[in-house]
Amino acid sequence: VLAGFAVVAVAPGWTLSALDMGVIFALAMLALTVYAMVLGAWASRNRYAVLGGLRAAAQMLSYEAFFGLSLMGVVMIAGTLNLGRIVAAQEGLWFVFVQPLGAVLFTIAGIAAAHRLPFDLQESEQDLVAGFMTEYSGMSFALFFLGEYLAIILVAALATTLFFGGWLGPWLPGPVWFGIKTAIIALAFVWIRAILPRPRYDQLVAFAWKFALPLALVNLLATGAVVVLRGAA
Repeated sequence: VLAGFAVVAVAPGWTLSALDMGVIFALAMLALTVYAMVLGAWASRNRYAVLGGLRAAAQMLSYEAFFGLSLMGVVMIAGTLNLGRIVAAQEGLWFVFVQPLGAVLFTIAGIAAAHRLPFDLQESEQDLVAGFMTEYSGMSFALFFLGEYLAIILVAALATTLFFGGWLGPWLPGPVWFGIKTAIIALAFVWIRAILPRPRYDQLVAFAWKFALPLALVNLLATGAVVVLRGAA
């Protein structure tokens, strides 16, 4: 998760590594977290932990299927995968107003990627004690949670960059605007956890495959058609 922050553009020139494939790199780093959960569960030799690890793998596969597709509309409009250039392309209008469906789907998939309720069934205390973390305590337990909360901040930073204008804003310096927007989105993650009930696991996976993925594909096709028609005009 920490590696994903390397491509986040906090302000003009404030990027550790301004990769041309920055969006793909950030998504790849978030996707790698499933290995930690599955291998951690298997290594603990606990049946509840293994079930939690398998749940984590199935959930991540379901939501990664449309995680990348949800933001491809933004990439098509901006014409680049570089996060800094995507922010610059929002100079006149934030992409959340151009891609509202993509923003909603990205937020849903981001909450799942960060394992926040209602997408924390791989560690559902009612069913699996503590899921893949059942046998871990002390510093090992702290590192699992550190990764989870870093994922929240990374997803919030990506949402700010891709849909909410990144560092763009009046009066205040760019890094301050970026921090304010990221903090508000991260706070929304906590707020959602406090108000939403936890669905059944089959409902959660079915939602990803039967509802969210088709919507992401429709959004991608519609955006592509608009971009092509604008280019022809």
